[in-house]
Amino acid sequence: MDRALSLLADLPAPLAYTLLAVGAAVENILPVVPADTFIVAGGFIAGLGTVHPLAVFGVVWGGNVGGAVAVYGAGRRYGPSFFRTGPGRRLAGERRMEKLQAFYRRWGLVAIFLARFLPGFRAVVPVFAGVTQLEPSRAIPPMVVASAIWYGALLQVGYLGGDNIEAVAATLEQANRGLLIASVALVLLIAGLWWRARRKGSRDLRGVDGDAD
Repeated sequence: MDRALSLLADLPAPLAYTLLAVGAAVENILPVVPADTFIVAGGFIAGLGTVHPLAVFGVVWGGNVGGAVAVYGAGRRYGPSFFRTGPGRRLAGERRMEKLQAFYRRWGLVAIFLARFLPGFRAVVPVFAGVTQLEPSRAIPPMVVASAIWYGALLQVGYLGGDNIEAVAATLEQANRGLLIASVALVLLIAGLWWRARRKGSRDLRGVDGDAD
């Protein structure tokens, strides 16, 4: 947090805005980018009067939504062909893709909204929304709303932090730790369901071969 503050506070306002926007956008591609820390730091320096809080919110929100829409668009355009052939087909065969499409048709709006609050899933869920050809009218609105809530809250935390930036950093670290634990638990659940479905598919295939013999 201290390094983020030092970096942003020493930059001219236009460069600070640019760095915040890029960080919020790149998080959709590289989840390891500590975007949340930079956003809180952006709120803090806005409280000092270095940058305008509404401008910070605008560039962060726009950058994050723009990055999410970009990866969604890439998934929508290139995803189907990738998963029909080569390594993609081994990762998710035709039957699993059909189930994934059914899931997104039914729960896509809720899944995308909730995923925007979970580290890692922020990048993955919009991609697969595109792969499953979920309509933009259902995919993009939850990205817009969730990003506004999450980054608006982070900016407010930094803006209202005042001299208690250490307490703000500790609170952010604790919150991110909880969200990371939730993300890991969800990954393990999905991996277990995927393994179970793959094992069931293998048994069904062996059964078909046995009946043919």
